[in-house]
Amino acid sequence: MNNVTRILSIVVGCLVIGYFSGIVTRSAITDWYPTLIKPSFNPPNWIFAPVWSALYIMMGVAAGLVWNKIEFQKEAVKKALIFFAIQLGLNALWSYLFFGLHNPMLAGLEIIVLWLMIYETYVQFSKINKIAGYLFLPYIAWVSFAAVLNASIWWLNKG
Repeated sequence: MNNVTRILSIVVGCLVIGYFSGIVTRSAITDWYPTLIKPSFNPPNWIFAPVWSALYIMMGVAAGLVWNKIEFQKEAVKKALIFFAIQLGLNALWSYLFFGLHNPMLAGLEIIVLWLMIYETYVQFSKINKIAGYLFLPYIAWVSFAAVLNASIWWLNKG
């Protein structure tokens, strides 16, 4: 498999996972989510799809760049891609916990673990390919914001 095919295959995989996460989200956005009290800094609903699409593309490119180093750093690449797969699974799980189960508290606990896995993936990716690490920085920033938003929504609606 050549370098471009590796990158494209992971980008498509990330977008597919994002699409399936979005299925759970879409129904809750119209019925459950509007009933919640949200903080003043809550972004408009329309912003989430393009932001997540861009993040999934950057994640996929980053993972593809790392995968392209498999011939030179086999063990480091395998380790980094395992962290990548775990954080991607946790990313999908968050949508299910928050929007599927309507459980901001459980989603808030899970997003802490997700953030830690994203950070570790960033660290591992940066050791292999600096650009791959840089591509993870917007993701870390967005999930940091999402964690604050998640905690705020839980707090405002816990009663």
